[in-house]
Amino acid sequence: MARVYSRAMAAKKRTNKKKTKKKAPSRGKASSKKKAPSKKATAKKRTTKKKASKKAPAKKTGLTKMDQVTVTSIDDTARLVYGKIRRLGKPELKFPQRSLANVSYDRRVGHFKLGRARKERTLTVNTVKSFAQTLKLMALSKEMVLQDDHATKREAYYVSKNWGDAKFTDQPESDSCMDDIEALFSLDGVTREHLRFRPEERGGSVAGQLIVIDVDKETGRDVRIDCTGFASGSYSIPRSTEQLRFETKAKFVLAIETGGVFDRLNEHKFWRKYNCILVELSGVPTRATRRFIRKLSDDKKIPVYAFVDCDPYGMSNIYRTLKVGSGNAAHLNQFFCVPKASYLGVTPQDILDFKLQDATHKLKDVDIKRAKDALKNDPFFQAHKQWQKAIEQMLKMGVRAEQQALAKWGLNFVIDEYLPHKLKNVAKFLP
Repeated sequence: MARVYSRAMAAKKRTNKKKTKKKAPSRGKASSKKKAPSKKATAKKRTTKKKASKKAPAKKTGLTKMDQVTVTSIDDTARLVYGKIRRLGKPELKFPQRSLANVSYDRRVGHFKLGRARKERTLTVNTVKSFAQTLKLMALSKEMVLQDDHATKREAYYVSKNWGDAKFTDQPESDSCMDDIEALFSLDGVTREHLRFRPEERGGSVAGQLIVIDVDKETGRDVRIDCTGFASGSYSIPRSTEQLRFETKAKFVLAIETGGVFDRLNEHKFWRKYNCILVELSGVPTRATRRFIRKLSDDKKIPVYAFVDCDPYGMSNIYRTLKVGSGNAAHLNQFFCVPKASYLGVTPQDILDFKLQDATHKLKDVDIKRAKDALKNDPFFQAHKQWQKAIEQMLKMGVRAEQQALAKWGLNFVIDEYLPHKLKNVAKFLP
């Protein structure tokens, strides 16, 4: 931020200098004797100027389009703060309020939309530290963009230890500040990844009929990764997915909650027989996993089927987050949710249809609370009667079932019977 101040002052001095040097036009005989240039000379001058402008090489910044947007957003915010200080005012930053109370759900949009509620951070004696931390973190982000570098959230926390009184006390403090900055710039289409802050956790695993095209950072060349060629292993989604491109003729993406079921389907090459792509969610999917699935779904126009546990957590946390996002991260939903996702199972009705009653578990108090809260307060479930009916059925039955409960009928029952049966009735999937 100090650079902004110095540049602004330098620009002001240059402007004043130019003003003092500028001379008034003379009115004496010398000016009257000066001949006006001929039309031919004027035309020649114009032609010369045009040629010169054509030959002049375009300036290369080395930044991508999104890098330029990110830097501009940071600079504009810094100028507003500096301008307010110069006018002896109190600078303020307005962040979108991140909560379920400030979101709405529209089926046409397909995800939770952020509302208009804002929280303000004004520079006062009491807020000077948090205000300084916000600006310092923004400055770090700009520096990393210009240097084509990255930092994990943990590294950003430790970088602050060199900020004197502005250093963060603990990582939750720096994480919260980072979330606020991301929410602020999300209005310009900028995410935390564009700000060059990476999460600690990686994405899930991928297997099946997909070629991922990545870019070698050193050479700039494309690297083609065949997700059918990992033998008993699988491709790991990188922390940043913006540079990825895809080639596939797969019919759908199967997003699987647990690693055990993902491994079983991969080992038996389920993706080959059903021409699909398998993605491991590992519980609530990470940002990288959600962004990967979203990009893949959008780029290749293929549906996404979610295969998770039949419990309130699987429905309202894992699936709902994948499909429409969450209230606390509402500013991210336009980038990370997967509107084309639908719920394959496991459903409460599956417990009855596949006779899994003796392989279920009783709902805990926290499960019941979460289910009732979804029915009462969640805009997504309130918008879909099918979901209300399913959750009410689960509450009435008083039980929950895991994916692995299907192993009651044999380890490969999920491959040989359950999934083939469900995939024949895609129209019946929960929205």
